[in-house]
Amino acid sequence: MPKNTFYITTPIYYPSDKLHIGHSYTTVAADTVARYKRLRGYDVMFLTGTDEHGQKIQRIAEAKGITPQQYVDNIVEGIQELWKLMKITNDRFIRTTDSQHVETVQKMFKKLYDQGDIYKSQYEGWYCTPCESFWTKTQLVDGKCPDCGREVELTKEESYFFRLSKYQDRLIKHIEDNPDFIQPASRQNEMLNNFLRPGLEDLCVSRTTFNWGIPVTFDEGHVVYVWVDALSNYISALGYMSSDDSAYRKYWPADVHLMAKEIVRFHSIIWPALLMALGEPLPKQIFGHGWLLLEGGKMSKSKGNVVDPAVLVRKYGLDAVRYFLMREVPFGSDGIFSNEAMINRINSDLANDLGNLVSRTVAMIEKYFNGSVPGKGEPGSFDNDLKSVVAATPAKVEELLDRLQFSSALAEIWKTISRINKYIDETMPWVLAKEEENNRRLQAVMYNLAESIRIVSVLIQPFMPETPEKIWHQLGIEDLSLVSWDSAKNWGVYPIGLRVNRGEAIFPRIDLKKELEELSKLTGGMQPSANSSHVPETQAAEKQQEKPQGEEDLISIEDFAKVDLRVAKVLEAEKVEGADKLLKLKLEVGAEVRQVVSGIAKHYAPQDLIGKHVILVANLKPVKLKGIESQGMILAASADRDLALATIDKNMDSGSKIR
Repeated sequence: MPKNTFYITTPIYYPSDKLHIGHSYTTVAADTVARYKRLRGYDVMFLTGTDEHGQKIQRIAEAKGITPQQYVDNIVEGIQELWKLMKITNDRFIRTTDSQHVETVQKMFKKLYDQGDIYKSQYEGWYCTPCESFWTKTQLVDGKCPDCGREVELTKEESYFFRLSKYQDRLIKHIEDNPDFIQPASRQNEMLNNFLRPGLEDLCVSRTTFNWGIPVTFDEGHVVYVWVDALSNYISALGYMSSDDSAYRKYWPADVHLMAKEIVRFHSIIWPALLMALGEPLPKQIFGHGWLLLEGGKMSKSKGNVVDPAVLVRKYGLDAVRYFLMREVPFGSDGIFSNEAMINRINSDLANDLGNLVSRTVAMIEKYFNGSVPGKGEPGSFDNDLKSVVAATPAKVEELLDRLQFSSALAEIWKTISRINKYIDETMPWVLAKEEENNRRLQAVMYNLAESIRIVSVLIQPFMPETPEKIWHQLGIEDLSLVSWDSAKNWGVYPIGLRVNRGEAIFPRIDLKKELEELSKLTGGMQPSANSSHVPETQAAEKQQEKPQGEEDLISIEDFAKVDLRVAKVLEAEKVEGADKLLKLKLEVGAEVRQVVSGIAKHYAPQDLIGKHVILVANLKPVKLKGIESQGMILAASADRDLALATIDKNMDSGSKIR
């Protein structure tokens, strides 16, 4: 019986000389899905690559005194090496300078022209070279690119146009008929309300003012617009319109295109319209995740706040970095990246919870049973509860991973790890070991611990490619059938009598203060943390000189103590009718439920907030907003047009006081 297929893509990346952790975020997410689907028995195609054409690249190459091809060739190798370092398991890596891709794009362009979907005219409008994006004057923000905030150029040239407006109604209907097509729902609403329903204009799809692009075969001097070129990689990589299109027929349509939210517009409007014009099926889902932000705004090389993933992997290990990326932020929402938060995650979740659990269990098996568990022993209190929690976890993880909810899936696994650690405290093996009559009970406890850890090791495989093997070595597992995905759904698989191998701690604890000081040296004093603004010390000094801070601006510790800050869990969220910016939230604050109105509706969809642990100013006087009483205020950080909620970086009970 043939396997089910699964096709997942990342965007093809612009070949910058330095990829930051944000690029790794998308690619690690795609790799996690690909690994998970392979473990489930799917025939997976995972595609990534590089987007190598465009005016931006031509200008950079000219400034360096080399050809564009030389420039991209020098950089692409480094990108491929980074993905190897991060153990990205892409099946194909496409470059838009590949001859097969070039031929496919030219054939697509000619077909669309021949059938009347592409026509020649004059283009005059605004162009952002860094984003390779066309904008109308009304779309500009303060005369600048609405995506990156940089200067745009007025462009006038002879161009070919794609009849994008022709497919507007079909696109709207497809999105409305397929609610999972664009995810999360906030992106879908943005595309419908900001672009499609106001009306689409035909798209300029060729350029003549530069030549670094795919030539239009029937009109010398024209090159294909870089976004048409780039988007086509998803089918050109499968042999579309080539002499061998078997991979296209096997894997298309894609199950999911993964990307950051700023390029959802291209993927959910231009790309589907092109496919409609070609008479080809649309991808099943476009998923635009949020940004990883440093304090002060979006992560980008141009802003001088790049975080090098290679440095992080070499310092903390691959699995620690991958775990943090997938655990820290609900996929789809924006989140804050800091080395301080990552180190705290490593110490808390990986060193304390998982690493210590493995070390304690193996050490006790060695101490009490000479390195192997002789039998399943005698059942006792707490066993059934442990087994029921562990047994329920695989199905929960599958359901969440199928919806790309990586953080929630890991949270479920770590709830199970917490339950296993609690089981040790409940059964107290060190007490059982004192009396010979408790030996069979002690056997059962050791077996239950080893079996629980085996199941956890299976479930973390999609996220952490190295740690499971380390756990298997310590548990003495060599037969990989014992750690297949389906084996996690069966209790009692761990073989009696296996010899454990006590080793070094899987995740050693990190001295936070010392490590942050070391990182600060590496980045020349620019290391971001939860308490820094990520500007060089000289810039910070200049800012202080620009606006001196007097004694009257300072508050005492007594003043601060008057503010009652509490952890609050979001139970419900809904938009306030007649107010574009307001959401009404129901918050659990210990045993109390509070109603708060917050102006975050343009940054967070209601469904993305459910379950979040936010920070509530609990002792504010109630006020009414749009006639609705608000019993407090939740905290958020803002920069330019971006906003991010202040959340808690580890599980804390709602109502906990923040000091």
